[in-house]
Amino acid sequence: MRFLLICLGGAIGTGARYLIALWAAAAFSSALPIGTLLVNFVGSFLLGFIMHLGTATELLSPNVRLALTTGVIGGFTTYSTFNYETTSFFRGGAWLFGSLNVIVTIAACFAAGLLGLALARSVIGR
Repeated sequence: MRFLLICLGGAIGTGARYLIALWAAAAFSSALPIGTLLVNFVGSFLLGFIMHLGTATELLSPNVRLALTTGVIGGFTTYSTFNYETTSFFRGGAWLFGSLNVIVTIAACFAAGLLGLALARSVIGR
Protein backbone atom coordinates (compact mmCIF):
# COMPACT_ATOMS: atom_id res chain seq x y z
CA MET A 1 0.00 0.00 0.00
CA ARG A 2 2.84 2.40 0.84
CA PHE A 3 4.41 1.76 -2.53
CA LEU A 4 1.20 2.70 -4.35
CA LEU A 5 0.77 5.85 -2.24
CA ILE A 6 4.34 6.89 -3.01
CA CYS A 7 3.85 6.24 -6.73
CA LEU A 8 0.61 8.23 -6.79
CA GLY A 9 2.27 11.06 -4.88
CA GLY A 10 5.22 11.00 -7.28
CA ALA A 11 2.89 11.40 -10.25
CA ILE A 12 1.24 14.40 -8.58
CA GLY A 13 4.60 15.98 -7.77
CA THR A 14 5.96 15.42 -11.26
CA GLY A 15 2.86 16.94 -12.82
CA ALA A 16 3.08 19.95 -10.51
CA ARG A 17 6.75 20.46 -11.41
CA TYR A 18 5.90 20.42 -15.12
CA LEU A 19 3.04 22.91 -14.70
CA ILE A 20 5.20 25.28 -12.64
CA ALA A 21 7.96 25.10 -15.26
CA LEU A 22 5.46 26.02 -18.00
CA TRP A 23 4.01 28.85 -15.92
CA ALA A 24 7.42 30.26 -14.98
CA ALA A 25 8.65 30.19 -18.58
CA ALA A 26 5.57 32.19 -19.65
CA ALA A 27 5.57 34.54 -16.65
CA PHE A 28 9.27 35.42 -16.45
CA SER A 29 11.65 36.30 -19.21
CA SER A 30 14.91 35.47 -17.52
CA ALA A 31 18.13 33.74 -18.38
CA LEU A 32 17.87 32.00 -15.01
CA PRO A 33 15.81 28.81 -14.76
CA ILE A 34 13.17 30.46 -12.54
CA GLY A 35 10.87 27.42 -12.67
CA THR A 36 13.59 25.11 -11.37
CA LEU A 37 14.63 27.58 -8.69
CA LEU A 38 11.01 28.00 -7.59
CA VAL A 39 10.41 24.25 -7.48
CA ASN A 40 13.59 23.66 -5.46
CA PHE A 41 12.74 26.45 -3.02
CA VAL A 42 9.13 25.38 -2.50
CA GLY A 43 10.06 21.70 -2.33
CA SER A 44 12.76 22.33 0.27
CA PHE A 45 10.36 24.37 2.39
CA LEU A 46 7.59 21.78 2.16
CA LEU A 47 9.86 18.83 2.91
CA GLY A 48 11.26 20.50 6.02
CA PHE A 49 7.77 21.45 7.17
CA ILE A 50 6.18 18.05 6.51
CA MET A 51 9.07 16.05 7.99
CA HIS A 52 9.08 18.03 11.20
CA LEU A 53 5.31 17.93 11.49
CA GLY A 54 5.29 14.20 10.74
CA THR A 55 8.10 13.22 13.11
CA ALA A 56 7.55 15.66 16.01
CA THR A 57 3.76 15.13 16.22
CA GLU A 58 1.19 12.49 15.46
CA LEU A 59 -0.70 14.74 13.02
CA LEU A 60 0.44 12.68 10.02
CA SER A 61 0.43 8.91 9.84
CA PRO A 62 3.63 7.29 8.54
CA ASN A 63 1.82 6.38 5.30
CA VAL A 64 0.62 9.95 4.71
CA ARG A 65 4.07 11.34 5.56
CA LEU A 66 5.73 8.95 3.08
CA ALA A 67 3.17 9.70 0.38
CA LEU A 68 3.73 13.43 0.81
CA THR A 69 7.52 13.42 1.25
CA THR A 70 8.91 10.55 -0.80
CA GLY A 71 5.98 10.67 -3.21
CA VAL A 72 4.75 14.21 -3.88
CA ILE A 73 7.85 16.17 -2.85
CA GLY A 74 10.18 13.50 -4.25
CA GLY A 75 8.42 13.72 -7.61
CA PHE A 76 8.37 17.50 -7.36
CA THR A 77 12.08 17.91 -6.64
CA THR A 78 14.93 15.73 -5.42
CA TYR A 79 16.89 18.80 -4.39
CA SER A 80 14.64 19.05 -1.35
CA THR A 81 15.93 15.68 -0.11
CA PHE A 82 19.54 16.80 -0.51
CA ASN A 83 18.67 20.00 1.35
CA TYR A 84 16.89 18.18 4.17
CA GLU A 85 19.66 15.63 4.65
CA THR A 86 22.33 18.34 4.65
CA THR A 87 20.47 20.56 7.11
CA SER A 88 19.94 17.48 9.32
CA PHE A 89 23.72 17.07 9.52
CA PHE A 90 24.10 20.74 10.46
CA ARG A 91 21.26 20.65 13.01
CA GLY A 92 22.88 17.61 14.62
CA GLY A 93 26.23 19.39 14.88
CA ALA A 94 27.86 17.24 12.19
CA TRP A 95 29.34 20.21 10.35
CA LEU A 96 32.02 18.14 8.64
CA PHE A 97 29.50 15.67 7.18
CA GLY A 98 27.13 18.46 6.16
CA SER A 99 29.92 20.35 4.42
CA LEU A 100 31.22 17.18 2.77
CA ASN A 101 27.72 16.36 1.55
CA VAL A 102 27.46 19.76 -0.15
CA ILE A 103 30.94 19.64 -1.68
CA VAL A 104 30.82 16.01 -2.82
CA THR A 105 27.27 16.29 -4.18
CA ILE A 106 27.99 19.41 -6.22
CA ALA A 107 31.37 18.17 -7.49
CA ALA A 108 30.25 14.61 -8.21
CA CYS A 109 27.01 15.61 -9.91
CA PHE A 110 28.77 18.24 -12.00
CA ALA A 111 31.41 15.67 -13.02
CA ALA A 112 28.71 13.08 -13.78
CA GLY A 113 26.89 15.59 -15.97
CA LEU A 114 30.07 16.35 -17.88
CA LEU A 115 30.82 12.63 -18.27
CA GLY A 116 27.29 11.99 -19.54
CA LEU A 117 27.67 14.82 -22.05
CA ALA A 118 31.06 13.49 -23.17
CA LEU A 119 29.68 9.96 -23.61
CA ALA A 120 26.69 11.21 -25.60
CA ARG A 121 29.01 13.27 -27.82
CA SER A 122 31.27 10.28 -28.40
CA VAL A 123 28.30 8.06 -29.25
CA ILE A 124 26.81 10.46 -31.83
CA GLY A 125 30.13 11.92 -32.98
CA ARG A 126 29.37 15.57 -32.18
